[in-house]
Amino acid sequence: MQPLLRMQGINKSFAGVAALASAELEIAPGEVHAVIGQNGAGKSTLIKILTGVYRKYSGDISFEEKPWNALSPREAQDNGIATIYQELSLVPLRSVTENVIMGYEPRTRLGLIDWKAAHKRSREILSDFGIDIDVTLPLGTFSTAIQQLTAIARAVSLNSRLVIMDEPTSSLDDREVETLFGVVRGLKAKGVSVIYISHFLDELFHICDRATIMRDGQTVAVRE
Repeated sequence: MQPLLRMQGINKSFAGVAALASAELEIAPGEVHAVIGQNGAGKSTLIKILTGVYRKYSGDISFEEKPWNALSPREAQDNGIATIYQELSLVPLRSVTENVIMGYEPRTRLGLIDWKAAHKRSREILSDFGIDIDVTLPLGTFSTAIQQLTAIARAVSLNSRLVIMDEPTSSLDDREVETLFGVVRGLKAKGVSVIYISHFLDELFHICDRATIMRDGQTVAVRE
């Protein structure tokens, strides 16, 4: 089986200091793959290269067996790679619905936002996470955990082939973590791959198939 994603010989420096040195990452279709290492190991830099946040680097990337070089996170998202960062990229003063469908709003025949359809779609997406809230209220009125799950729900709703989760359980309680794990398992069952970045190593044994270990900008091991 060909890998969904392959990153080979990735090098990236900042002001002459190497952040990545011949780093590698390979993700199979329908795989939940952990990327682990201490702070500064290069995990986030690798992901930001994949998703077009950083564009100047050397090395080779292929996604779905084609050469890949995203020019922006939006391009990555539109082509099937969704990312949920630890720092939530949400707008607290906007409604829950606006945050869930932002950039992908259903439209009426006149080109206006179809709010009835938008709220319905938002409720359906959140219901898969066990979230039943008033989606017309500002997102900032809800807990950090709800906001985190909303960000994840948004990414999952974009029909992605690869979902990247960066410390997704950092603000979730035990029940919400189990909900998240259920969503991850559901993605895997649909053939969607997940890159799972976490410092909570016990989580990896619950949810991940393999792990790539990074140290000082290098890939030092890949283990089942």
